[in-house]
Amino acid sequence: MSGPAHGAWPLRWRAAAQRALYGPGGFYLRNAPGAHFRTSVHASPLFAEAVAELLHRVDAALGRPARLDFVDLGAGRGELVSGVLAALPGQVAARLRPCAVERAARPEGLDERIEWRAAPPAGAVGLLFANEWLDNVPLDVAEVDSRGTPRYVWVTADGAESLGEPVAGADLAWLRRWWPLPARPGLRAELGGPREAAWAGAVATLAAGLAVAVDYAHTRAERPPFGTLTGYRGGRQVRPVPDGSCDLTAHVALDACADAAATLRSQRAALAALGLRAARPSLRLATEDAAAYLRALARTGQAAELTDPAGLGGFTWLCRPVRIADPLA
Repeated sequence: MSGPAHGAWPLRWRAAAQRALYGPGGFYLRNAPGAHFRTSVHASPLFAEAVAELLHRVDAALGRPARLDFVDLGAGRGELVSGVLAALPGQVAARLRPCAVERAARPEGLDERIEWRAAPPAGAVGLLFANEWLDNVPLDVAEVDSRGTPRYVWVTADGAESLGEPVAGADLAWLRRWWPLPARPGLRAELGGPREAAWAGAVATLAAGLAVAVDYAHTRAERPPFGTLTGYRGGRQVRPVPDGSCDLTAHVALDACADAAATLRSQRAALAALGLRAARPSLRLATEDAAAYLRALARTGQAAELTDPAGLGGFTWLCRPVRIADPLA
């Protein structure tokens, strides 16, 4: 590939992924994410409806301000913000400032009411929602060498890896606190400091309301021994190669991003708190209104997929209230 693969190699994984995903000709500047992986937003409109319900609760907690913000951070093609806008009652939508935050160009045909930005607006009052955003914030990878020392992993444009210098400084402090590695050669960790900083920066843009990050995650008690860095292309998991040809993603150490005011809960629990459950419709409805029964059955199937603990329901929601109580509590 030209663009992301151009320049001096090898690089540490953070720099390589930054170039491959967001550099000139990078993956996310050329591709619609929905063409390569399926998120909750793509699985069912019920997800946007649930987020709209959350926004409604945030609005009530704020005292229904004259202007209500919804910031879709890592908006892709604007699917979530569009779905939320469509699901809101007219009186709420009239006060809403919907904002999509994405580095790629604004897609054609997007509702003109939606603002398109490269960074979240400062001073927002409402809901900031980052669905599968943090997993694409590039980070470095560490691997334990034959002497038990964690070293930075370097990578070439074709994905070949080698071990570099020992992990040091703030990365070493983060590793010791959040992902301590036993002195066993080959064990790996993904150094989450950049994601902590990215999330803290996003929360800081919110004057009042709720910030939510949704991602596949792990906690200190159950870190994967060899990390989770992988690639996706055309809906399939592939070897992570930083040449701009595939998505590069790794699960998020969300507990490291959560301060004392934040709460972690599963997507299954969060959606249940918002009223979304996979309840099978009554068989009586099938005899009274077959079409309505089939619609309700389809809705049940979609809700089941969104809340399946072995699938999308296994996502973790990091909820950080700002000057309001947690509306999911």
